[in-house]
Amino acid sequence: MILTVTPNPSLDRTYEVPSLDRGAVLRATGDRVDPGGKGVNVSRAVAAAGVLTTAVLPLGGASGALIAELLGAQGVDVTAVTVAGQTRSNISLVEPDGTLTKINAPGPELTPEESALLLETVRTEAGEPAWIAACGSLPRGLPPEWYADLVARAREAGAKVALDTSGPALSAALQARPDLIKPNTTELAQAVGRPLATLGEVARAAQELRSRGAGAVLASLGADGQLLVSAEGTFHGTAPVAAVRSDVGAGDASLAGFLIAGGTGPGALASALAHGAAAVQLPGSAMPVPADLRPEAVRVTENPPPDHRLSAPATP
Repeated sequence: MILTVTPNPSLDRTYEVPSLDRGAVLRATGDRVDPGGKGVNVSRAVAAAGVLTTAVLPLGGASGALIAELLGAQGVDVTAVTVAGQTRSNISLVEPDGTLTKINAPGPELTPEESALLLETVRTEAGEPAWIAACGSLPRGLPPEWYADLVARAREAGAKVALDTSGPALSAALQARPDLIKPNTTELAQAVGRPLATLGEVARAAQELRSRGAGAVLASLGADGQLLVSAEGTFHGTAPVAAVRSDVGAGDASLAGFLIAGGTGPGALASALAHGAAAVQLPGSAMPVPADLRPEAVRVTENPPPDHRLSAPATP
């Protein structure tokens, strides 16, 4: 069983538009409403694979109630922490070539009491799952050290923790030694304070974060695939994508695939790549089901060439 924690969930409304023209009336060619937030998406992808999952969420207002209803319909068990503020709604506009314009609302400000209750809820739920995936930005009211506290409590309960966040929250959480972190290249460059232009530079940055407390680093490289740096070695993988329809939640689907496959080694990396490639070919933030996956098309190699240049170098 995989438990997810999303401190700032959302109700995601996605519209497919022929083009994005500023100041014009846009007529959508397709639309959908999904429960959103990085950890929520991980739970949705885990449930789509037929694996048990529980989503711990602070929820408030009508949008919070709808998120719980939608997740329940998708096979996700929800443990809600009721908050006074209204859960946010986000809007995504997707063009035919996959270009995404996203408007994210700030979300409610959690009180100290709500923050403490959310942490205590995670601690009480942490005994059963093999993995806890703590994902996304922190809402107003939660300090950067909040994830570090969560990681420490979860590890005390015997659970492994995968962390997908960035900035000060990531830096603070490294001291609590999460078992896995999942940055993209920009977040990784920000964490080490230098640009990253090759696979070798990404691998060295990942090793630096491991020396600061991360057990393993699963780095998303966009069109260049993913790089896994762990005690088992350095592995790089790619998966072909016929056409990008929407990349909303694709990284979350990748993390779900990695954890479903055990959360360690090249086999888990291959699963992450298959899930991510399938997700970008689906509308909105739809999560892939097993029939969408093409594991035979995934390629994983150990010790990739360090001088291989990234198609999109990252800067801090």
